[in-house]
Amino acid sequence: MDTLPSPFTFSQSSLQDYNDCPRRFQLRYIEQLAWPAVETEPTQAYERHQQEGSLFHRMVQQHLIGLPAEKLGAQAKSESLNRWWEAYQQQAPALDGYALYPEYTLSAPIGEHRLVAKYDLIAIKPGEKVIIYDWKTYRKRPRDEYLAARWQTRLYSALLVQAGRHLNGGTPILPEKIEMIYWFANFPNEPARYVYTDSKFQRDWELIEKIVKEINEAKEFPLAEDEHPCRFCTYRSYCDRGVKAGDWDEVEGETEMEEGFEIDFEQIGEIAF
Repeated sequence: MDTLPSPFTFSQSSLQDYNDCPRRFQLRYIEQLAWPAVETEPTQAYERHQQEGSLFHRMVQQHLIGLPAEKLGAQAKSESLNRWWEAYQQQAPALDGYALYPEYTLSAPIGEHRLVAKYDLIAIKPGEKVIIYDWKTYRKRPRDEYLAARWQTRLYSALLVQAGRHLNGGTPILPEKIEMIYWFANFPNEPARYVYTDSKFQRDWELIEKIVKEINEAKEFPLAEDEHPCRFCTYRSYCDRGVKAGDWDEVEGETEMEEGFEIDFEQIGEIAF
């Protein structure tokens, strides 16, 4: 049986896959099985939404590094993109006095492997506050409880504590200084906010270490007991759990395309070994 590559780069997506279904983790990351199945129906609308979401993220990044909003707005060729861009301009965070790190990647070793996260925006006011922003183009506003339990929320804050001191003038970032904000382009007045604490950091880091060790030592990767998520998994037919893709309208938190981590680790923020 194939084993976990070493070193393996764990991201919020791979940790979430293992959490949702160990078998999916095995097929995707260990066996690296490409399975030609769609995740949701209707396929064309879903793919168009994903492409528009990627473009919106790029527009925000370009705005944060100084490109004029009106020039960027010319890229909004669809009704959705135009609406999201107008909402962003009206609700753009007030970050005077903050150092901004858009589309920033952090990495840290964990045992023989490493953790990596790519942030939409890290905003730091040294000695006062650190804000993680994540832009979402979900069609539905997920429940706060759903987002709180997701690996993205846990990993992004924990990794910033563990590997972000160089962004804070060499001073460790205290968990109590961190707030993570999900901003929803379709619900601009309903952001989700998560204030971090030292107890949450201890909980999250211990859990990350536990899960990584569990995956590293796993001999079997069982199928998820709950078959509901299988409808939105590309491997459902491979695992004999249905052929037809799930309805996009039934997804609470939509799948987002995570960029591959073929990264030059010399160029990103990393805690020293």
